[in-house]
Amino acid sequence: MAEKRTEALHEHAGGLDQQPPVIVLGFLADAQVAAAKTVRDSVGAIADAAAIMAETLASGGRLAYAAAGSSGLMALADALELPGTYGIPRDRIVVLFAGGAAALQDMAGAPEDDAAQAAREVTDAGLCKGDCLISVSASGSTPYAVGALEEAARLGAKTIAIANNAGSPLLELADVPILLATPPEVIAGSTRMGAGTAQKIALNMLSTLAAIHLGHVHDGYMVNLHADNAKLRGRAARIVSAISGCDEKAALAALEKTGGSVKPAVLIAAGADDARSAQELLDGTGRRLRPALSRLKTLEGSRRQPVP
Repeated sequence: MAEKRTEALHEHAGGLDQQPPVIVLGFLADAQVAAAKTVRDSVGAIADAAAIMAETLASGGRLAYAAAGSSGLMALADALELPGTYGIPRDRIVVLFAGGAAALQDMAGAPEDDAAQAAREVTDAGLCKGDCLISVSASGSTPYAVGALEEAARLGAKTIAIANNAGSPLLELADVPILLATPPEVIAGSTRMGAGTAQKIALNMLSTLAAIHLGHVHDGYMVNLHADNAKLRGRAARIVSAISGCDEKAALAALEKTGGSVKPAVLIAAGADDARSAQELLDGTGRRLRPALSRLKTLEGSRRQPVP
């Protein structure tokens, strides 16, 4: 059997434990950079996957993540950030983690070998046509990740795979395979390092591009964020101020009128009469802020036209 790239020995592995600490750390840092660079080769596949994610969420479907071990932690981090950062409803996101919640306290290895359990969890979650599952595995052959993807596909859901070994089962089975061809780890097989770094970057890119497709990003601002703490309320006010051109006091007043919702607050600060008017503008543009602002500007211009 051919050796998996994720299990291969790194070029600096020989005598590693005898090297000075700063040399070892240099190897580790360089390996992380090398792993990160591999993601650039996969932007085409990531773009295709992000389009499916956005289409799924826009049409009312759910987005599911399935993974084990370190890959599961990368997937979990991405999934948990989506509601706060981009306002994706929590009930539209499903996380399937080998071993369940208990694995976050004691991440035993056995659950990742249980493909049947993964299939049951996909079924229990009710995934079906119109949903999308992202399965992540460094080796590309983790039974839990493969089993989840196979069952999701059987039930009609779209499937995306992220793996670090070319030709692996996970990549072969997915609708959209994303290969992150990371180099061998400095510590052979320790895929929480380079492979995990590349996975996190790819997941960041996936969810960010999907959010852009959905209209949740405007000029680099997260205009659909859920502001549920002091830091985010301050950020929301700065976003409203920056986009509309109003001062912070007016931004806070606009946010008060919209219950903290950024997009309608921007429209109010830009001249919309009230929250209802702002909401109507958004409803007429698929909740996309830029065309709503353009429509508001047109309306404002027509109001200023003299009556003949």
